[in-house]
Amino acid sequence: MRRRVLPGFSLSLGITLFYVTLIVALPLAALIVKAASLGPEDYWRIVSSGRALASYRITVLSAAAATLFNLIFGLALAWVLVRYSFPGRRLVDAIVDLPFALPTAVAGIALTTLFAPNGWFGQVLEPLGIKVAYTPLGIMIAMAFTSLPFIVRTVQPVLEDLDPSLEEAAQSLGGSDAAIFRKVILPLLTPALLAGVSLAFARSLGEFGAIIFIAGNQPFETEITALLTFIRLEEYDYQAAAAIASVLLITAFVMLAVTNYLQARALRYTVRS
Repeated sequence: MRRRVLPGFSLSLGITLFYVTLIVALPLAALIVKAASLGPEDYWRIVSSGRALASYRITVLSAAAATLFNLIFGLALAWVLVRYSFPGRRLVDAIVDLPFALPTAVAGIALTTLFAPNGWFGQVLEPLGIKVAYTPLGIMIAMAFTSLPFIVRTVQPVLEDLDPSLEEAAQSLGGSDAAIFRKVILPLLTPALLAGVSLAFARSLGEFGAIIFIAGNQPFETEITALLTFIRLEEYDYQAAAAIASVLLITAFVMLAVTNYLQARALRYTVRS
């Protein structure tokens, strides 16, 4: 009989399901039940109000911009960390995980201090006509800061495991660097990139602490959906808060479902190739 380090299947599965139910399923179920307690008309009136629609627009567009930036910058950073050796590489590699360890409120205060009109960066950008603090640009920067590690850490191990012989074979066939990256490396990185993008986008949608300090929180201009949900909670309007939060939940689930589908297709393409 094979000896197993972990407990048997039934015990392991039971502990896992209990943990998932307690930590994930119950809070989501409570949110759905509270939102469902509203009638269809009341639910639609709350989630389609002008203030709510403005918060969706600000949140989704800022999250998309931050994710696009992280897709480019995160891929470049992962590439540099894997392919090059330079003084301080381990320090840079450790700094990538800083948003994971740093409380988001602290990150928000630090970013506001840096980009305020009298901050280190703000006093340089203001004369150029670039205002960051208390604008949608500040929201994008806060989202990009907190979600960057998701892309770097999903792409980095795949880059480390790439077989160098594939690139050498392409070079021997006369392929240019750009062609090798586009036709050989990028298809292999696509599943990891999609996973990182989905996680980064979902994190940006739900980010709160790092944004409220730098956003200014002006309704219809810099108010994100998470903050509007919090405001409704402070007003003891729990049903409205649950309804607005359910929109974010549905958006995140749809995003993850689409990304998983694209990731599965990319994996099938990679295996066939």
